Amino acid sequence: MTAKTAMRRAAMGFMLWCLLGGSCQGGSGGGSKGGSGVPNVQTTQVCDGGCSQENLSADQVKVVISQAVAQVVAIGAPPATIAVVDHVGNVLALYQMSGAAPRTTITTLRGVTTGLEGFEVPSTLAAISKAGTAAYLSTQGNAFTTRTASQIVQQNFNPNETDQPGGPLFGVQFSQLPCGDLVGRLDRGPTGPQRMPLGFSADPGGIPLYINGVPVGGVGVEFNGLYTADPDISDVDTNPEERVAVAASRGFDAPEDRRADRIAVAGRLLRFADDEKVVSTSIPAFSALAESLVPDLAPPRFFNASRGVLAGTPFLTPSSGIVRTTSLLDGLEAEILVNSGGDPRYPPASSALPNGPSAEEARVILREALRVAARSRAQIRRPAGSAARVSVFVVDAAGAILGAARSPDAPPFGIDVALQKARTAAYFSSSSAANDLRAADATPVGITTQAGALALLGEPSFDQYIQAAITFTSGQVTLNGDRALSNRAVGNLARPFFPDGINGRPNGPFSRPFSQWSPFSTGLQLDLVFLGLGAFLCPYDTYVQRLGASIETLFTRLAGGCPTGPAAQPTSCTTPSLSEIPNGVQIFAGSVPIYRGQTLIGGVGVSGDGIDQDDMVAFLGLHNAGLALGGTLGNAPSNLRADKVSVQGTQLRYVNCPVAPFRDSNEQSPCDGK
Repeated sequence: MTAKTAMRRAAMGFMLWCLLGGSCQGGSGGGSKGGSGVPNVQTTQVCDGGCSQENLSADQVKVVISQAVAQVVAIGAPPATIAVVDHVGNVLALYQMSGAAPRTTITTLRGVTTGLEGFEVPSTLAAISKAGTAAYLSTQGNAFTTRTASQIVQQNFNPNETDQPGGPLFGVQFSQLPCGDLVGRLDRGPTGPQRMPLGFSADPGGIPLYINGVPVGGVGVEFNGLYTADPDISDVDTNPEERVAVAASRGFDAPEDRRADRIAVAGRLLRFADDEKVVSTSIPAFSALAESLVPDLAPPRFFNASRGVLAGTPFLTPSSGIVRTTSLLDGLEAEILVNSGGDPRYPPASSALPNGPSAEEARVILREALRVAARSRAQIRRPAGSAARVSVFVVDAAGAILGAARSPDAPPFGIDVALQKARTAAYFSSSSAANDLRAADATPVGITTQAGALALLGEPSFDQYIQAAITFTSGQVTLNGDRALSNRAVGNLARPFFPDGINGRPNGPFSRPFSQWSPFSTGLQLDLVFLGLGAFLCPYDTYVQRLGASIETLFTRLAGGCPTGPAAQPTSCTTPSLSEIPNGVQIFAGSVPIYRGQTLIGGVGVSGDGIDQDDMVAFLGLHNAGLALGGTLGNAPSNLRADKVSVQGTQLRYVNCPVAPFRDSNEQSPCDGK
């Protein structure tokens, strides 16, 4: 009998016992049984976004850790680093077994020497990013892992299938960055969403955790010395890190019909895990393992071991940073970000810029976008036919946040991504982008400039990217406000092959050539935040193998040493001259700029249950908002849109709206003519 069959039979027996009068506590699934540390089998519950919220107890976190360590020992794997986070990214436990490797190397093993390739980073940070990625990608309607992430961020979808377009979430790995202005920090309390130390992870070994069909967090495991991605999913890997993470999640398993391998995108099933060959072993009590576990005190900005193992923050409470409301959008149920006192972080606000959106205009854009989402069929949510659930941000032309709202149970990763998308559309469509980027090149960084620092790291200057765009598009894209660039259009120019997916073609102007490209070396997207991310990693004594020196040595050469105090807690990933994009940019679809007549005034970004759905919600939501507001604002004039640009016989795309997208209508092409 397989482990899965045994689990199903046990679950059936448990439900029968409940029906016959046994004592069943809904919401206690995954708890420890007595002092053994073995979790109870969860009750079976079908969740579609409306189930009661659950959270991990400290004892349940200990069970996850105990199961991971027991599996490491059972399969003879190297000592591991293990992280457990809750649904909004708070680190609940961070442990290294005695003798665990302190570092892991970022590499795709392709010989790439640009970007983050070759960086050695603390294993603790890798484990946290793995756990957080699994937690942030998963909802009551879908359960994704870091292996799923690996599949959807590479140059082809699927990876190693040539002449296929890039992954649907191409570029998402550079979100949730620790230097961003939206994501939280430990010293600010548990209000989410919390940042990920290395951004999103594509390295298998991160698995989501569920209780009674409700996502409650994730577990991440690191011990093999490589922080990487799976370049070929035509085979099934043997991956001990993934096997340990799967074992750690036992009793907190994702619902089978919500797993990634039950969800298809573009006719391809997603991957959940390759290696689920868990070795049966007894799980000792956590107290018996505590002596062999060493709490890692190196990153107190993510986890303070002196507090012990923590319970997860209950989701949808003010302490989680996200609550539900019906008062913001005319009775429409939505989730909003709040501070620890429950006050909205981003209520609708008026722009400080002349002619910028008003608070009411921002509110109506949010309302209309979520209304479109509620009518739309989700791409990556079960059961089939469910409504799309998304996060929406509205910003002005300077990147200032004018409002934010989410559909209930929208994936948490979309919060930071939707803001990145809104800012990307506004920034790349602005008349000042090129000048601002050139000014950033000249920004002093200690004894040199930012352009000089990037050159030392083997990266182009921003001016080189601008010149490449001008040459590549024959002057049609200059970043001087001549074109309205949606996120999809920016993404067209940021792929290692142009047109996207035609292997062997030259790269787009915002990308590195494929010989220098990897998920850890994307081009302009990474270079915009390279030094901000480096400043964050510097105090961790991170190594750059290709320079033969540590980041600390690099920063000593450039700026007199690693940042300390408040400077070591950056709230912007970019230099002051790039203040419009402090959390970086995004290069997959889901945003459009906002115009008042011929004038750019902001951007709207959407991220959630499918990129074509994201495009439609942003574009059609803004169109509908314009109608509701009597034409005071709307989408870019058609003559300015990026789809008027033809490059080498290929038109850039502005938005891709799905065909027959609605649950309540047979309308085929709702975006046409708008």
